[in-house]
Amino acid sequence: MYRTYTCGELNIEHIGENVILSGWVQKSRDLGGMTFLDLRDRYGITQLIFNMEIRPDLCEQARKLGREYVIRVQGLVVERSNKNLKIPTGEIEIETSNLEVLSSSDLPPFTIEEKTDGGEELRMKYRYLDLRRSPLQKNLFLRHKMAQEVRRFLDGKDFIEIETPYLIKSTPEGARDFVVPSRMNQGQFYALPQSPQTFKQLLMISGYDRYFQLVRCFRDEDLRADRQPEFTQIDCEMSFVEQEDILNMFEGMIKQLFRNVKEIKLADSFPRMPYDEAMRDYGTDKPDLRFGMKLKEITSLVQGKGFRVFDQSEYIGGINASSCAGYSRKQLDQLTEFVTQPQIGAKGLVYLKINEDGSFKSSVDKFFKEQDFYQWKEALEAKDGDLLLFLAGSRRNTLFAMSELRLEMGKRLDLKKNVFTPLWVVDFPLLEWDEDNSRFTAMHHPFTSAKAEDMKWLDSDPGRVRANAYDLVINGVEIGGGSIRIHVKEEQEQMFRHLGFTDEEAEAQFGFLMNAFKYGAPPHGGIAFGFDRLVALFGGSESIRDYIAFPKNNSGRDVMIDSPSAISEEQLKELGLRVR
Repeated sequence: MYRTYTCGELNIEHIGENVILSGWVQKSRDLGGMTFLDLRDRYGITQLIFNMEIRPDLCEQARKLGREYVIRVQGLVVERSNKNLKIPTGEIEIETSNLEVLSSSDLPPFTIEEKTDGGEELRMKYRYLDLRRSPLQKNLFLRHKMAQEVRRFLDGKDFIEIETPYLIKSTPEGARDFVVPSRMNQGQFYALPQSPQTFKQLLMISGYDRYFQLVRCFRDEDLRADRQPEFTQIDCEMSFVEQEDILNMFEGMIKQLFRNVKEIKLADSFPRMPYDEAMRDYGTDKPDLRFGMKLKEITSLVQGKGFRVFDQSEYIGGINASSCAGYSRKQLDQLTEFVTQPQIGAKGLVYLKINEDGSFKSSVDKFFKEQDFYQWKEALEAKDGDLLLFLAGSRRNTLFAMSELRLEMGKRLDLKKNVFTPLWVVDFPLLEWDEDNSRFTAMHHPFTSAKAEDMKWLDSDPGRVRANAYDLVINGVEIGGGSIRIHVKEEQEQMFRHLGFTDEEAEAQFGFLMNAFKYGAPPHGGIAFGFDRLVALFGGSESIRDYIAFPKNNSGRDVMIDSPSAISEEQLKELGLRVR
């Protein structure tokens, strides 16, 4: 027998028992007549003691053990004299009577403790060692617990979990596909799914009116903290539903997750915010509502005064940083550097200080009069002591930069409270114009239905049409998104035409779905949640990497197994691919 207990469950009630434990040596302390070892497994740490006077042989054996040796010990549970109440086993220790080395270990490249001295790249190379650390174990347990809670909720609502294929057909919409060459059909390729979208719609046509899947998806796109080339979705679809049915159902799931996993009670109903309002007030379709500081457009108010930057701009917007008029020149320069960095893209920053005595100080004093500044103050609902910050340029780019500036000020002013503020963003545009290709693209995906009242503009003014689409946003993070789908063949054909598909292209790409629509497709809709993002949100992190057992780095590489890697010429020949 390797163990009668784990290293995390013995306590004062077990005193006097003979026990067997197995695990990894975390650290050892040699105090002359006594040697202490911390034995660790994924459940916790138990202290072992070896007495030189009683068992010098065992004590000598223990002193030769290195970190991360795997051992099996037998001994008596006794009360600990110097108790450590920070851990569950801190009131006891084991008087060891037998020790067996199950596996030796080289010296690890970093310390395997809660706080480690290993850098991220090093820890990713030795991910199997990093996963022994308590913080990552807690993260993966959180992921497990949330997955079980999702399944419990959806099973209780009559959803059925169905697996869909991983080797599918490449489609031109959305992000880039990962493709897989076929040996048996040389010159042809599978694609790994970006989502199971068409398959879950086919399941609705098949009569499985409530489907879900915790599914692996793949996108060949640039990486960041909340993106990985392979990721997990909570993928769901329902038949005979309208938008409110979907929103209400999955509000329930999110509320149950918060209640049962984090012991937090969310609001009875999540607010709904139209896309246009989100862009106007926050500059983004995923607003963080933990603090105010809404954007205010002042374009018409400030143009025609001789300040060329404003006069030549499509959009001028500002935010009110309350009680920040005391910002120094250095602090304002730091904000300017922030907004002009390439990833933000602003050309510069204009400020207006409203001093406590009501006087004004601005970076554009020579272009505007005091009366103009009073109007700015009124437009941004400012008071004495406030700092107003303005950006100008094209509407699209400036709204993005304003949104980033707002979040940065929220961070600097510590306004991002430790609360959770969910909302649904609704009424997205159905289509958006792609300048590079001079055509409309689907803002969500080609299978999203239009608002019934907007269908009259689909041919004459397609950019005006709103979609039956919705995103769930929590604390500025897009957690999930979905839509009510098109379920009528003629409407789907019309959508493909607006997206620039010829009839032949639509048939080649999606003929199987169009054919299925001929045989009675129910009204249906669904949603997919980014499970990795949701777990990271619950864990209090912006990065999803530490909530995935074996993630990729920022270059999309697995540095542990050295992947991606070249394949042999023989393999290339078998696949019918050109050998370099």
